[in-house]
Amino acid sequence: MHTIDLKNTGLRTDLVIDEINSKKEKKIEATSVIKKENVTLEEIKIEKYQEEIVNKKEGIYRTVSFKDITDKNNFKEVEKVLIEALKKTYEDVKLKEQSKVLVIGLGNEDSTPDSLGPKSIDHVLVTRHLFLLGEVEEGYRNTASFKPSVTGATGIETKDLIEAITRKINPDLLIVIDALASNSIERLNKTVQITTSGISPGSGIGNNRVEISKETLKIPVIAIGIPTVVDATTIVQNTLQLLLKQISYQIENQDNAKLKLVPTKNQNYENHEEELSKDQKEDVLGMVGLLNEQELKELLLEVLLPVNYNMMVTPKEIDFLIEKLSLLIGNAINKSLHSHFNPTN
Repeated sequence: MHTIDLKNTGLRTDLVIDEINSKKEKKIEATSVIKKENVTLEEIKIEKYQEEIVNKKEGIYRTVSFKDITDKNNFKEVEKVLIEALKKTYEDVKLKEQSKVLVIGLGNEDSTPDSLGPKSIDHVLVTRHLFLLGEVEEGYRNTASFKPSVTGATGIETKDLIEAITRKINPDLLIVIDALASNSIERLNKTVQITTSGISPGSGIGNNRVEISKETLKIPVIAIGIPTVVDATTIVQNTLQLLLKQISYQIENQDNAKLKLVPTKNQNYENHEEELSKDQKEDVLGMVGLLNEQELKELLLEVLLPVNYNMMVTPKEIDFLIEKLSLLIGNAINKSLHSHFNPTN
């Protein structure tokens, strides 16, 4: 099979965890993993020499993965882990009690999948104006927020707007919130990535803007993101992989009497290790079944790109999920920045 250049096709992920999982021959281990029933926190440090391997900038990446936040108890559990991850990241950038913080909500508020940043800002407690007026109760940091919208709406590069406001108010730390893209369906709206490496607005859908990072703004930048979209190629590829897993699961459990009593739609094979032979894969998918992950991506792109069908897709319940996720991020920022924060005050 001939090859095509995937770099400019938009088939990418903003999540370091996706990149690492796809680089099995050059595996980078998490330095710390905390697992609970509904949530997992993984910490990964990317060194300078590893940047090209995982296609991500040098920095510390913390990934909070969860199964559900629509349930009240699950929401609280995820929030607690996210607060812990943020506090550790503040330590990495040497944030002090007297430090001034600017929280930026990137994205288009009129486009639901891209509205995570602006909607999270609606839940962030701002105190800068109170510090200007006089003394503020101990336990609260000097915090401001800003929604720069998108370049297509303002005509101004997002980085230029942020640079102008940081020059004016001189914060010690910038926290940037944005919607991301993933190459895994299972991580969609179920993963929060926190990193000290900064962010490039729009990079998840191939619309790269100027990078927002310590290198470009001269102050520490913490980026918080959640994948809210995947492309059609990812959906097709993941579906074919799940098909092979399901068949492998059925073959392995064909003599399991208990399993025969469970309806097919209720059988959980997602974490099953697919062990089909090449002949079995070929029987199911023909020549497509013999392709490796990279070759399958190339084939799907060759099919979808010429007819402009490699669409960016988001779940039908995205409105509800964005409300929950933005509240999650807002609460976590408030409780990690302000030790005396009480949502009832």
